[in-house]
Amino acid sequence: MDTRVDPAQAERDVAEIRRCGFVIVEDFLDAADLTATRTALRPHLRAEFLGRNDFEGHQTERVYSLVGRAPIFADLVEHPRILALCDAFLAPNYLLTASQAINIHPGETPQPLHTDDVFYPLPRPRSAVSLSTIYAVDPFTPENGATQVVPGSHLWPDDAVTHLLTAVDFETVPPHARQPRTPRPLPPEIAAQLVDVELDAGSVIVFLGTLVPQRRRTPGALEPILRAVGTTAGELHAVDFEGDGAHALAARASAPGIQHPSAVHGPRARAAPAAHPRGRLSGSDSPSVACGAAARR
Repeated sequence: MDTRVDPAQAERDVAEIRRCGFVIVEDFLDAADLTATRTALRPHLRAEFLGRNDFEGHQTERVYSLVGRAPIFADLVEHPRILALCDAFLAPNYLLTASQAINIHPGETPQPLHTDDVFYPLPRPRSAVSLSTIYAVDPFTPENGATQVVPGSHLWPDDAVTHLLTAVDFETVPPHARQPRTPRPLPPEIAAQLVDVELDAGSVIVFLGTLVPQRRRTPGALEPILRAVGTTAGELHAVDFEGDGAHALAARASAPGIQHPSAVHGPRARAAPAAHPRGRLSGSDSPSVACGAAARR
């Protein structure tokens, strides 16, 4: 394990993920990191390339292959605290399969409930084969479209997840037909378990690919929100579940011909952030809301 990682903190992070499916680390990015992130993304955010399908969001702008655009993004991928979690949950020689920024515009509809490793046709319950991070560049609040999760859903079997995925629409539609549409109502038993993940700018949520998340609706009166920079690391299987994977660099792969991000930008040593193993959740009265300290109703 990297010596810059506090072993006790790493154990707490891993335990929280095993229990809840995710962990939130507050104050992961400092002010300089956030400035570097916004500066690097500014030239690419022109509202020219909005979502191609309902899942991506027709009012959501995405910038892909971030690790090739600026050093700050490789730094996020290579941070020892994040790599310690990848080491704990993924098989050796895992790959970075996606690195993207998500800029949500006013009037976006909720994203359907889904799992990030749905593309792997492996029976559940099972160990996750991917681990995702979402770094909040702007604050996440219930009012501006915060990510929502179902704590503990990473342990659900196939029959508890399959019917939710029928609402996910990945079909690409022509530009003239890309209009937000009203989502299906959630089953009451699922809606009762959803919690909002409230993050300050600079915080990060790390979650298993088997966890069930979605995005809240974004009110039309808001300004565009540079909500998140996200990465996904996954094990090498026969199925590539992210189209961006063909272009992404390996996070920590020893396979010949795969280039480590530090070979492009050079490593930047950083101290691990202060220990905040759990973040703030709000919304559910079920026991699952215990996932995350300082839960707010």
